[in-house]
Amino acid sequence: MKLSFVNIAVLALAGVLALRLLPADAAEATRLVAPPAIDAPLAAKPGTAVAVLAGGCFWGMEAVFEHVRGVRSVQSGYAGGSGATAQYQAVGTSLTGHAESVEIRYDPAQISYGRLLQVYFSVAHNPTERNRQGPDSGTQYRSTVFAHDAEQARIATAYVAQLNKSKAFGAPVVTTIETGKAFFPAEAYHQNYLRLNPDQPYIVVNDMPKLAALKATFPTLYRADPVG
Repeated sequence: MKLSFVNIAVLALAGVLALRLLPADAAEATRLVAPPAIDAPLAAKPGTAVAVLAGGCFWGMEAVFEHVRGVRSVQSGYAGGSGATAQYQAVGTSLTGHAESVEIRYDPAQISYGRLLQVYFSVAHNPTERNRQGPDSGTQYRSTVFAHDAEQARIATAYVAQLNKSKAFGAPVVTTIETGKAFFPAEAYHQNYLRLNPDQPYIVVNDMPKLAALKATFPTLYRADPVG
């Protein structure tokens, strides 16, 4: 879905190599950034809150957050545009305003919004690339936090400023914060994609290392069995 047929044969060989080199590759990709200085406190009682994040192909983003403790469910979808254009083929034109995104439902008594953002910036994607991630390019692959309310926007904005001030990456963090944008679920065949297609070359090369990085970087947050 993400690559031309010409590239699939090359990626198949790369996938075999990636399987053999996964621990080393994951270690090199890991970048633990400091937690946000401004964050919401853990809730006093269990409940459900929602975060919507975009950072490249939603297959890998979904897989990462499915393995985070405190997360109740993760769904792949689109955010940034209208419901009329929330379809994979349309989004792929880069003309809809949508970004491939994930809706994360989590228990704010177990994990904070800022902690989710720490995972997002550390291992889920590269926040120094504006409209591309790995082999995928276009505005639909942009790095964006879709804040649900003013508090989420405040935490995300402050965190981006914090990471840039500390020069946490070798280049500026270009993640944007968008508010007032609805989330639309993606087609059924995109849901749980990594879980159902773990040997697909694209997944092996681009997304399996993210799970290894999550486990290595956030051992107390990592859950072996994906939620759902």
